[in-house]
Amino acid sequence: MAVRAFAALVDWGTSNFRIWLVDSQGEVLAERQSAEGMGSLDRSSYPAVLESHLAAFGASADLPVVVAGMAGARTGWREAPYVETPAPLVGLFQHAIIPDGASRPVYILPGVCQRKDGAFDVMRGEETQLAGALEQGLDNALICLPGTHSKWALVEDGQISRFTTVMTGELYNLISRQSILRLSVPEDGDAEADLDIFDQAVDQALQPGFALTSRLFSIRAEGLLSAGGNTGPAARLSGLLIGSEIAAIADDLKRHGKAYLIGTGKLTRLYARAITRAGGEAVMMDGGLLVRRGLLASALSLFDHEFKE
Repeated sequence: MAVRAFAALVDWGTSNFRIWLVDSQGEVLAERQSAEGMGSLDRSSYPAVLESHLAAFGASADLPVVVAGMAGARTGWREAPYVETPAPLVGLFQHAIIPDGASRPVYILPGVCQRKDGAFDVMRGEETQLAGALEQGLDNALICLPGTHSKWALVEDGQISRFTTVMTGELYNLISRQSILRLSVPEDGDAEADLDIFDQAVDQALQPGFALTSRLFSIRAEGLLSAGGNTGPAARLSGLLIGSEIAAIADDLKRHGKAYLIGTGKLTRLYARAITRAGGEAVMMDGGLLVRRGLLASALSLFDHEFKE
């Protein structure tokens, strides 16, 4: 028996694919996840991947689909051009595009870009989570999405006014695996196992005049000079990098008093800890829930818009 639903909502990332069948209130009727992200697909594969998951649901042949994420990238299913900042979150659906090869109504939402000298930036997928946060009443907020490439977004009056991508996670991987510090930082290093050391490193990074590049080698030197004690190199490296990231947004954090963290798990907990040490309040939010709310808001607007036309 076919599942009756209002729409299918898809978060199509670089590495992962997630799909939810929902009713018009956003209640999840069914969900699936796979490793069929953009990075493993060619352009012609997208319709078949989508239809295979919808068939597994028993979804009707005319069920509409709203997609966020890397399916709309230049190398994805079809490019959905970026919306420039300041970007109204409530109006993302107006810039949705219809991809080739779909046998049903499919809409791919746009990403957001920033064209500012010295601060050019792009996001694709995170804006839908921010739209979900807006649905929860966050029309003026400082929001962070921790990850390999973390995003910091300033939402003002329901718009992404500006944002920054920070390569902290990638830097940790490069430094710990390809620099001289590979001899000090174990591959299975866990910053949460040495939280006191993590805190000390964050505090150090938050000090005026701190220079990250002049302190990194001290991790190696401390290991060489210590008398067999635990120097917590993974925690120290994490603390210095995340602390430097928090220091860069200190003015925004002071002005807002709190930062909303979209994510779960160890990395998000470390960010929350660092924000607290910087004098701010960290508020945790569920990224999966927010992306569904953002997708649903766009779906409701899209289908209402079509009906009125």
